[in-house]
Amino acid sequence: MSEKPVLYYFNARGKMETIRWLLTVAEVDFDEVFLTSRDQYLKLLENGDLLFQQVPMVEIDGMKLVQTRAILNYIAEKYNLHGKDLKDRAMIDMYSEGVKDLNEMIIMLIMSPDPKAKLEEIEKKAKERYLPVFEKALTGPVYLVGGKLSCADVYLLECTLMLEEKFAGILKDFGNVKSFQGRMLQIPAVNRFLLPGSKRKLPFDQKSLALAKQVFNMKS
Repeated sequence: MSEKPVLYYFNARGKMETIRWLLTVAEVDFDEVFLTSRDQYLKLLENGDLLFQQVPMVEIDGMKLVQTRAILNYIAEKYNLHGKDLKDRAMIDMYSEGVKDLNEMIIMLIMSPDPKAKLEEIEKKAKERYLPVFEKALTGPVYLVGGKLSCADVYLLECTLMLEEKFAGILKDFGNVKSFQGRMLQIPAVNRFLLPGSKRKLPFDQKSLALAKQVFNMKS
């Protein structure tokens, strides 16, 4: 078995991308197996590799982990990105869940029957509900919790970049968040991940969505 974590997913962002980000910031190299056929998926099921018949799945430390939150929590704990004590972890988890709520809306945009209306909803919620929270939290501190890099910082960076892909200039009224983003981009591992040829993926498009539906035998 490879010593490197092995990620099983599609060759697209989706729910695996945050896992890729977290491993990258932890400076952990990983391999990937891309799902390209239903037979491949059925073989994973037959082998008992997908506990709830879902991906992402990550093979790490002799385990085959599923459920995105469980995978992220394991990586964060293993690589000291989950705070120094219980109170830190509670704050990190609180911020992380807020970011994931916003992230999930962007990921699921491809499934929306009315993308224009959904984009307007995402932009409104980002500006009114989510970004103000992080703008306040980053008034003074370099990182969100405990003066130390945590998984919550990684999730927030990823989310700000995704937002800017959809809404140019969305951070102009959130100077603390924009400054935070700038600091995070100076981390060498982050900088490398954003270069062409890295393991960073493109968002799901109609072609990759059609493949996912074929793999999972989804009718619509």
